Amino acid sequence: MIQLIAEITGNFKAIQGALGCVAAAIGVGLVGTKAVESVGRNPGASGKILVQSIIGMALAEAVAFYALFLGNY
Repeated sequence: MIQLIAEITGNFKAIQGALGCVAAAIGVGLVGTKAVESVGRNPGASGKILVQSIIGMALAEAVAFYALFLGNY
């Protein structure tokens, strides 16, 4: 399927970057969802949850950077 899309668009690296960004968006969404659920269960721990969720989102966004920048080499 991906090979067919690459032939249509003519650029496999663009598809690789797009899939990496989609994966990062899904990861950030999951981290945000779980952080909101955690704060809903324990509002007193919102500061600790915020720090952990920011770290998790940063690691998920690193996937997008790897897909965009390292995929071009």
